[in-house]
Amino acid sequence: MSSLKVTFGILAAGLMLSGCMQATTYEATNTAAFKPHDKELLAKTTYVKTPVAEPFRRAIVEYHRKEAPGSIVVDSDNHYLYYVMNDGKAIRYGITVGEEAMAWSGIAKVGSMTEWPAWHPTPGEISRLGVPSFVAPGPDNPMGSRAMYLYSGGKDTLFRIHGTNQPEYIGSSISSGCIRMTNEDVIDLYNRVKLGTIVVVLEPKHGDSPYKPQMALQGGSMATY
Repeated sequence: MSSLKVTFGILAAGLMLSGCMQATTYEATNTAAFKPHDKELLAKTTYVKTPVAEPFRRAIVEYHRKEAPGSIVVDSDNHYLYYVMNDGKAIRYGITVGEEAMAWSGIAKVGSMTEWPAWHPTPGEISRLGVPSFVAPGPDNPMGSRAMYLYSGGKDTLFRIHGTNQPEYIGSSISSGCIRMTNEDVIDLYNRVKLGTIVVVLEPKHGDSPYKPQMALQGGSMATY
């Protein structure tokens, strides 16, 4: 009898969630847009290519915030990054974000962009993780295939949107504060953004869960940032 109650409880929860979720169209990776160098290095990666869980796969979703098309919104609470498009749509990517004590929020711009970047750990990361002060670019570099460096007030925040050699953690909060994406997804995003792109990283508890009908913030004009 108890097992039947558990079964019915799971089914009921599933029905409630499915009734509240956004309509989702998942996007397959378009490797035709990858450069030959990308294909070469991605073929040489030695990390386990763990499939991303379905809720965090790249998807086109309805989007009802007021940020301008072409801007990026990071919902750390729910492990999503949105690239805003026209007509009330956005591309939603699953991400890995920083632990609570290492998270950053605010409004920034993409101040620099690099393909297959080197990794220059901060002094804190070197001390905490026991890593070298420099890791050369390559297929297993923790920075992955692309990096977009976030600047605020004309200064480097030291936070980045970048690839990862740990795709198994997409949907988790374990990074040193940076926003990680799969190498395939970060190439897709990189090809869409440009220098100066506005990046809004929402404060904790201000995110938009796919189960909630309202966005917490109603962003205004981005021209002043």
